[in-house]
Order: sequence, then structure tokens, then C-alpha cells
Amino acid sequence: MSTDISDLNGRPVIIGGGAAGLMTALELAPRPVILLSKSPLGAEASSMWAQGGLAAAVGEDDAPALHLTDTIAAGAGLCDEAAASRIVDAAPAAVERLAKLGVGFDRRTDGGWRLGLEAAHGRNRIVHATGDGTGREIMRALIAEVRRTPSITLLEGVEARRLLVEDGAVIGVLAASDRGALTIATNRIVIATGGIGGLFADSTNPGGCFGQGLALAAHAGARLADLEFVQFHPTAFDGPSRPMPLLTEAIRGDGAVLIDETGARFMADQPGAELAPRDIVARAVWHHRAAGHRTFLDARRHPGADFARRYPVISAFCKMAGIDPASDPIPIRPAVHYHMGGIAVDGEGRSTVQGLWACGEAARTGLHGANRLASNSLMEANVCAQWVAASVGGTGAAAPAISRAETIPPAADPAAVRPILSQGLGVLRDRDGIERAIRNLYPRASGPSATSDAALVGLMIAVAAVRREESRGGHFRSDFPDTVPSAVASSVTRAEALAAAHEIVESMPTARSARS
Repeated sequence: MSTDISDLNGRPVIIGGGAAGLMTALELAPRPVILLSKSPLGAEASSMWAQGGLAAAVGEDDAPALHLTDTIAAGAGLCDEAAASRIVDAAPAAVERLAKLGVGFDRRTDGGWRLGLEAAHGRNRIVHATGDGTGREIMRALIAEVRRTPSITLLEGVEARRLLVEDGAVIGVLAASDRGALTIATNRIVIATGGIGGLFADSTNPGGCFGQGLALAAHAGARLADLEFVQFHPTAFDGPSRPMPLLTEAIRGDGAVLIDETGARFMADQPGAELAPRDIVARAVWHHRAAGHRTFLDARRHPGADFARRYPVISAFCKMAGIDPASDPIPIRPAVHYHMGGIAVDGEGRSTVQGLWACGEAARTGLHGANRLASNSLMEANVCAQWVAASVGGTGAAAPAISRAETIPPAADPAAVRPILSQGLGVLRDRDGIERAIRNLYPRASGPSATSDAALVGLMIAVAAVRREESRGGHFRSDFPDTVPSAVASSVTRAEALAAAHEIVESMPTARSARS
């Protein structure tokens, strides 16, 4: 790192090298900005793995109002309708912006967008690139543009460990690299660190995505919202690879079906069948596996022989596993894919802490509600980046004096947390399982170990989950299977979560017997 850090003080700092962080940095140009990425750009970004595409009402038979209707239906009563309307209205322009940045979206012979269909969409509105390589193509274009933009100072191999806060406002970031600790004084920080899949054993996310941005925000005092809503993708490739390869919903949009080892379609009689919302499909697969069955995606008839051309990336990893999708069913199981919850933000991406914004999966904008509609995430990241950038750019720069020396925390390690969350906060949940998770996470979250940040995020998710005594969207309680009539968003701070967890731990039988 040849850059003199003292020269960077006062510039806005974006934490995260996925689509949300890259686009925010580009939208701020030509204003100077610092982009921190703990790994080489794209190496640990979930955006790189996105297959299906980007949802936008760009078809002749489509309109943003129809896109909004589908989004709200999938969100199971918890979408912020005003926020969702504003975001989907801006989606078509976001597609055009990406195309101008060099993203090679698939087009028809007449030059129009080639649009795919995914679950719970009433129209073909998925804009994709190279069939099933949309995320990779978007990241390729954004990374190239970032690297040639002189106003962006890119610090790769630098990990943010703590935000520095004074009197309720951000004053800097404490980071670490292989050269040691560094502190950047700034009054403007954007968290764009992605999701939480790395907190679970089975996930389609890179292992490095385990909620670090949520931990940073929580330690800074920010309020987090809707943390209990975790989306499990129903069709992850059932094999040893981690992250688990994803079998995009677009394959089912092309007519593929879900079968078991007997060849029976176990979702044929469900409303929407294989194209029902993701939470419904994931639970159906989970239940069928729990009954002793194996589960498969059957693409032999549709798309059949056209599979390799339509989905070259998926075809390649299937072939590596000895499977030809045109002639063999593909083994699948649910896996953590997306987090609907995150840092509570307003329409400009501002959190409850002055000087702290969030964008992408780390933010809770109100678009997704209790269950994200397919391909709305890449769209949200790219749309909201422009608003976050405008808000950050409109805030006066300052390099606050940092008078106290800070001890840098150790690099976070989620390994001990994965089995706890996988067992207690899976597709199906109940009070006993969630409270066991809380009991195991609480001491880890309270201490200064390498496990503490991951445990804190897991604990906050668990506290939100135990408080929601209903089933809604991505949160299903087998002990509370019904949905209550009125939908209310949840929110929690670090202090509130630790206090609630302490009360739960102290009230559990093992805690009482230990004191007697």
C-alpha cells in the first residue's frame, strides 16, 4: 500500500467491494472516495455469484406498477410500499446505466432485451448476461471502471474492524491489513459488505460474507431491522462445494420441475407449483427431505438439450460432478442465499448513526419485506447506490480529530457460529431451538474473541427470531405456523439484543439450576 493514509483523511470511505460498493464509488466520481476491500475485488462478493439477473420492468407488456405488485406480494406484508415503488420505478434506468458502463446484457436479434421469467414474477422481466453469468458480467464491468477511475482510491487487502464514533456521529474507521493497523478520519462512511450466508454451514454466499458490516454498524450503535428474515434458496446444488453452487430460478422459469428419487413432482399441487415464492418452495423441499426423500431439479424436458447453451456456468459445474442436466436430474437442497434484514436506512441510505450509510444487502431499505422477490437484489444495489452517493456527496467533508488510541479487534472467524445458527435458525424454527442458539451465542458475543462479531450478528438475528411469534416470509416458526393479521417490522440495537439475550439465558432451566 503506497498511498499515504494521512492524505486520505476527510474523504468518504466505502466498505465493501461488491456491486453496491463499486457502484456507490462510481456514482460519487469525480469526487474523491476511498474504497476498502478486504480481499481482491470480486473475490468474496456475492454479486459475483448472482446467476438469474436483474429485475426491471423493461418489457413491452410490463410496467413498474406490475413489478411493484409482485414485489409486495412476495414481501408478505412487510414491504415499505413507498420505498419499494421508488426503487422499482428507477430499475429500468439502472439497467441502461449498467449497459453504458459496459455490461453485456443478453439481447434479442432485434436489439431488445432478452428477458427471463423467475418465481413469483407475473412478467418476463429478468435482464441477464451470458445466460447464467449476470453477476460475473456486472462485476467485470464495474471492477474495470473502478480501476480506471482516478477519483477512487482502492485499498485492497484492507479490512474495516471498527467504526469510530463520538457523540453519536462517525469520526473514522479502524482497519487492518498485512502491514498492520490504520485509522482513517472521516465523517462519511458507507457500509456495503453484503450478506450473512457465511454464518451458516450451507450457503450460496462466499464464506467471507458473514455479516461484518452489520457488526460494524451494531458496535457503532446503529439500529438494525428485520434481521429474522433469512431467505433460503430452494435449489442449491447438493454437493460438497462451498459456497454451494446455485441453480438459478430461471431454470424453473424455463419449465424445469422438482422431483424426488421416485420421479414424483412433490410440488405439482401447490399454488404456483415450482414457481411459488422462494420461502414456500424452500419449505417444501425441506419437508420432503425431512421425510426421507432426496430432491432433484429435473431439466431433462425443459430446457432439455438447450440447457448447456442457456446455462453454461451451471452446465460446467454439473459436468464436473458427472451430471449432464439434459439427461440427469440435478441433486438440490435449500441453502442460505439472501438476508432481507440489515442496517435500518432511510430513502437516501442513511442509518440511525450520523455519518453512516448502508447500501446493498447490508441495508434494510424496505424493498424486500419478509421475502425478497427473485432478482430484486442486484437491482436494489445498483439503484440505491446513486441515492446513497448523492447523499454522501451532499454532506460536508470533515476529518475529525481522533484523540484516543483504539485497540484493534482480531480478525473475525465465524467457524464456531456456523453449526449454532444452522441448527437453530434454519428453514424451520421453534422457540426451543432459537433459545438454545441464544444460550450458545450470548457468551461468545459478549467477549472480545475472534468469534465475537459473528456471534453478535447471529445473536441479534436469534433475538429478532424468538420475538416474532408468527410465521411470515423467510421466517417460519413450527410452533407459531400462522401469520398474524397485522404486519409489523422488527428492529433492535446491540444493547437491546444483549439485554434480551441475557434475560433469556438467565431464565432458562440450566441457568437456574447452575445457581441453585
